[in-house]
Amino acid sequence: MYRKILVPIDGSKTSAIGLDEAIRLARNQGGEIRLVHIVNEFILDPAYSPQAYAPNVIESIRSSGRGLLDRASALVRGQGVSCDAVLLESVGGPAADFIVAQAREWPADVIVMGTHGRRGLRRLAMGSDAESVVRMTPVPLLLVREAAAGT
Repeated sequence: MYRKILVPIDGSKTSAIGLDEAIRLARNQGGEIRLVHIVNEFILDPAYSPQAYAPNVIESIRSSGRGLLDRASALVRGQGVSCDAVLLESVGGPAADFIVAQAREWPADVIVMGTHGRRGLRRLAMGSDAESVVRMTPVPLLLVREAAAGT
């Protein structure tokens, strides 16, 4: 049984689909959800970008992440599922590393995440957090893909 369900969210339609599936799983299994959002400050790292950013940009990114977690938490609780939320910060590190670390630390019984299902050059250019999690996860992983158009 999957009682502790870790759900990474990023505000995309795909992560919302993963969250919906996690809520169904939690309701069926009597489980709880931990939401995780990773704030990646790589775009603000002075080694890689000019110092032309206002000092409050990082706080704005954090605030946006907290808002996303608050909205998702309300959605989960509104479905009668217990949940908590964690905001993690990275400076250029892969999101997958943080997801897997959180799965170990909590400890999760399963990770549920949406995936874009990119292939070919798009996958090479954009990378795949889901693929990295598959390779490193210490627990089962449920990947949820968006239905293809017209299905």
